[in-house]
This record gives sequence, structure tokens and C-alpha cells, in this order.
Amino acid sequence: MKAPRVTLEQWRVLQSVVDRGGFAQAAEALHKSQSSVSYTVAKLQDQLGYPLLIIEGRKAKLTERGEVLLRRSRHLIKEAVDLEELAHTLGQGWEPEIELVVDQAFPKPALLRALKAFEPQSQGTQVQLKEVVLSGGTEALTHGHPDLVLTSLVAKGYLADPIVDVEMVAVASSDHPLATAEYPIDNERLSRELQLVIRDSAVETSVDAGWLGTDRRWTVSSLQSALEIVVSGVGFAWLPKADILEDLKAGNLKKLNLVSGGERKFHLYAVFGKGERTGPATRLLVELLQVECNRCTKNEAEQHI
Repeated sequence: MKAPRVTLEQWRVLQSVVDRGGFAQAAEALHKSQSSVSYTVAKLQDQLGYPLLIIEGRKAKLTERGEVLLRRSRHLIKEAVDLEELAHTLGQGWEPEIELVVDQAFPKPALLRALKAFEPQSQGTQVQLKEVVLSGGTEALTHGHPDLVLTSLVAKGYLADPIVDVEMVAVASSDHPLATAEYPIDNERLSRELQLVIRDSAVETSVDAGWLGTDRRWTVSSLQSALEIVVSGVGFAWLPKADILEDLKAGNLKKLNLVSGGERKFHLYAVFGKGERTGPATRLLVELLQVECNRCTKNEAEQHI
């Protein structure tokens, strides 16, 4: 078998130069000297026999050949990292840490109970929990290596299993004008009131969700903020039913009597970010989440709210 002349480190340095926009920036990110970075890229080009970069001003830009090779090299390095992580997982048997990314629409009661049940069985596995909104889960898969993502939007190239149906309910505080309306509320009436909207947490891409039928809207960064503002009597919003059951029972919130669209459901999926390299701790956590989601759904049905 022919041995490769170019190393993974050379490809990694080239990627950094392109991604960071120059040799100095790449050197800082890689904790190397600028001369070392320049030499690595020069040697790579010499080994290949043609240039991969051209300098325009102070920025390094890929040639057409460079673009093709850089694209392939990204896959190559990702496969190498995946291979090392698989070897680590097989050697350890039980993950030392789980990176868990959760859409804020995921039923919070189910999440908390599952984490509580997981802790005594975790064998010391640490959980790094990150909450996202909408396409934030997809971005986490694209730019990171999370073990598990609970999301409504599945990134290309990943398999996903439905884990729970989330029901969003249009609500306002019990003393809000919409909550005391005598007749079913149509779009024209709804557009005259302030709507609370949850901001997409993704940095590079974002999507809008919800009714958004009015210019009168406030945007907040979390479901908790939206809930607190709506309970205070300001505006209305579609919020996850599982998270507002107690407020509905206590009369702090009231479901709005809309002509249509007062309730809507969508799937949340469990996405194993590391595929076949998923460890036993992550799989146990998913099992516990599934149990608690089923319990949460049963509680909602029994309370008939």
C-alpha cells in the first residue's frame, strides 16, 4: 500500500489559514509561529506540485484546485477525528462526558426527571447541557461534535428517531384582552396585539416560527423569558403545553379561543451526533428521556387542559 506523502497536520494548517483569513491569524489559532505555518503550507504545495493559495492584499485565497482539495481534506480530517473518538469510546467503554444539545421546546419536566434518573447511573459521566432554539440544533451538529441533539430540525446526513410530540398552545394572561374575548379570535383581531417570539439561537442561519402575522412583536432569547412576560400580562405567545400546565391550572394563563391554529404539534427528534460511535451512557440517557416523555404525554392527557 502506498503511503501518503502529505500529512493530516498539513491539511489542518491549510484549513486554518483559509478559515482564519491569513497566516498570522492561523498561527495564533494553532499556537504556532507564523514562519512554521508558512513553511507547512509551502511544503504542502511543493509536494503537490502546484499552488493551493494566492495572496490578495493581506488575505490568503484558495485557487480552484485548492478549493477542491480543501473540501476533500475537511472530510479526511473529520474521519480521522471520528476514528480516534471511536477508539477512545471502545477503550473507555463508558463516556466520561456527554455533550447534550436540547431545543428549548423540549418538555422541561421530562428533561429534568430524565437527568435526575440518569445521575445515579452515570458512573461519573459529566453532562454538558446546551439549550438552543430552532436551527441552533442543526448548527451544533454542523460545527461541533455533540453526542446527542434533541431538535425539530434534522441536519443533512444524520439519522434521527422521533422522541416526543410537542404541542404549542396560544396563550395570554387571564386578564389580557385576548383571554376575555367573547367570540373566536380571527387573524385581524390577533394582529392588533403584541406577540412574543423566540429568537432562533443559530448564528449563521435563522428561521422564523409561529404566527408572525403582525409587526407588533417582541423578540426574546428564551422560552422562559417569553413565559414570564406573557404571565405578567404583556402580549401573547405560543408556548409548549408541557411547560405551562401549572400556570394554566392556576389560572395565570388562559388558552386563546382562536378561529384556527390555537394549538399546533410538531415532532422533536433524538439525533445521535456521533452515529455508530455513540456510547452506552448516551444511549441510556435517551432511554430515560423516552420514558419521561411518555410519562409527560400521559399526564397531559389525564389533565385534559
